[in-house]
Amino acid sequence: MNAIIKVINGPVIIAKNASLLKIREMVMVGKNKLIGEVISIEKDFATIQVYEDTTGLKIGEEILPTGRPLSLKLGPGMLGNMFDGIQRPLNKIKDENGAFIPSGIGLKSIDEDKKWQVNIKVKQGDNIDIGDIYATIQETESIEHRLLSPVKGVVEKVEEDGEYTIEDEIVTVKKENDEVEKLKLYQYWPVRNPRPTKKTLPIRDLLETGQRVLDIFFPISKGGTVAIPGGFGTGKTMLQHQLAQYSNADIIVYIGCGERGNEMTQVLEDFPNLIDPNTKRGLMERTILIANTSNMPVAAREASIYTGITMAEYFRDMGYDVALMADSTSRWAEALREISARLEEIPAEEGYPAYLGSRLSEFYERAGSFINLNGSKGSVTLIGAVSPTGGDFSEPVTENTRRSVNVFLGLDKNLAYSRHYPAINWLTSYSNYVNNLSDYYEDLTGEDIVSLRNEMMNILTEEDRLKSIVMLVGKDALSDDQKNIMDVADIIRVGYLQQNAYNDIDKYVPLKKQILMLKSIKRYYDNMKEALKSTLDYEEILNPKLVSEIISMKYDIRNDDLNKFTELNAKIDNYFQSIKEGDMQ
Repeated sequence: MNAIIKVINGPVIIAKNASLLKIREMVMVGKNKLIGEVISIEKDFATIQVYEDTTGLKIGEEILPTGRPLSLKLGPGMLGNMFDGIQRPLNKIKDENGAFIPSGIGLKSIDEDKKWQVNIKVKQGDNIDIGDIYATIQETESIEHRLLSPVKGVVEKVEEDGEYTIEDEIVTVKKENDEVEKLKLYQYWPVRNPRPTKKTLPIRDLLETGQRVLDIFFPISKGGTVAIPGGFGTGKTMLQHQLAQYSNADIIVYIGCGERGNEMTQVLEDFPNLIDPNTKRGLMERTILIANTSNMPVAAREASIYTGITMAEYFRDMGYDVALMADSTSRWAEALREISARLEEIPAEEGYPAYLGSRLSEFYERAGSFINLNGSKGSVTLIGAVSPTGGDFSEPVTENTRRSVNVFLGLDKNLAYSRHYPAINWLTSYSNYVNNLSDYYEDLTGEDIVSLRNEMMNILTEEDRLKSIVMLVGKDALSDDQKNIMDVADIIRVGYLQQNAYNDIDKYVPLKKQILMLKSIKRYYDNMKEALKSTLDYEEILNPKLVSEIISMKYDIRNDDLNKFTELNAKIDNYFQSIKEGDMQ
């Protein structure tokens, strides 16, 4: 006898006659066959969370088992596509059913009718292992899709290169137990299970973003974990857009988790028009969008995070560097809280379930740089936005996230309201990858960039201390060295940390230019310190025109004309040399 519905509580269903169901099994609920997942079993009763609108469900309707956990269909057709939280293609649903997602449409996913040009990479008699590449497809101009074997055995039969749909069987493998497995163009993978790897690698490579405050001051590593907390209007979504467009990751997975519909509409309208600066082609060619807005079923919002990370791991296994943007994990945590309340679990701080911290840790632990089962190298970088109520970083989601990540980019509403973007507060933010990446910077430039960065950070920290003195007694009470620190900190803030997303030169800055800019600021600072040893006063030495020129170098020196820094540095040296010669006379 199949299980039947006994209790309906929003997206949570209690079923009886459920002894044959399994934990985490995907089921079809009611006459409309709504997609659900078994989350607990007690004697003859099971608790099921449903990923669709349960309006119209009735007591006594049947619940059908599927025999497998909630899984994704991983294969060609994901790139450039937009899915909901359980991998249903939204564009196709819109074409077939209009603007709203009806209940009971089933678990559609990637296109089963489209034909792909397949190049077979194995031949009859080959030994094949789990994770080995048995065929490739040029899915987009910039990304080759590599089909990975889910089994180990000997290849018994292969088809010729040609056009196939994802359901066509192209390779037959005889497994070690003599069972035969016919490989298609896709595989299923349960979303809550991390995909296996051979070895975890140490963090060594920078995820270059073209954003100066990140690449030098608070660097993100490939395979790293990042939190971007900030109140309303501080630029979390815009910063993630910048990272998606300009980072040197091969694949971008963007999850709009519980955000307002108008924000996701902006994402969906903007992304197809963005150009990837690395390939000079459309950004969507290497992007997967997952949209689960605040008016969609809450259980699917909870699943969307796992859907995204499973897709990211799949492309990582092919040997790609993947960056996943989750906007925002606060909405995901709110979904956990709502489902937990309906399950009548004992609440912890602010009503969140007691397992909030462990769930966040489980998610961020799926990041990393790895040697895959097939010997290739890949990485998954996790970048999660956090939306603390009222910008309070001490609330549970932000605090638990802070314990799980290595880069914390605290957005500041005062910086945002003063039009300083990215509005990353350099005093509350940090990156634990700075020292790990010292060799990366040194290999690129042959210089100790980390020490340069640390010296500039010390200037900013000292400026914050001096501000309290200035507020009490004014800037005139400072010593000349302290005045120099205040002015150089202003150069760093305005001329370096602040970046203009609407300026063609400043919106994306290559790493070499970022370093040259910082070295020019350091050159000015050192020359000014030396000049202050003379008999001249600070005001006599200060050259506002030269300071203005240093600040405007981010606009005046093009990214492809870095020789201009030689002229700027010569101008700095010549000015202070003239000061020195004048003082000696």
